Amino acid sequence: MVNKEKVKVTFEEMKVRGNQLVDKVKEVIEEGSARRLLIKKDKRTLLEIPLSVGVGGATAAIFLLPTLAAVGALAALVSDVDIIIEREEENVTVVEAEEVTEKED
Repeated sequence: MVNKEKVKVTFEEMKVRGNQLVDKVKEVIEEGSARRLLIKKDKRTLLEIPLSVGVGGATAAIFLLPTLAAVGALAALVSDVDIIIEREEENVTVVEAEEVTEKED
């Protein structure tokens, strides 16, 4: 048997009103478990924010202040958007069985 460490990626999608956009983005950043954040309007990506995994919430918020300003400007222009949150689930172990072939006598 062979053990392999793999990272499982999950996506969470939600609809948010423009006036709630900045608060929701801040909330996701402060959680610290998101890897990437996409903001879409009518299946068109308006903004993609890569987030580094492992950076604490307050620290990440400070580093991403210019990005949050851009999100605020975007929120003023749109009414409803979709937020897609990409998360990594760590410590997922995949166990694969080795293939056994029978020998002919």
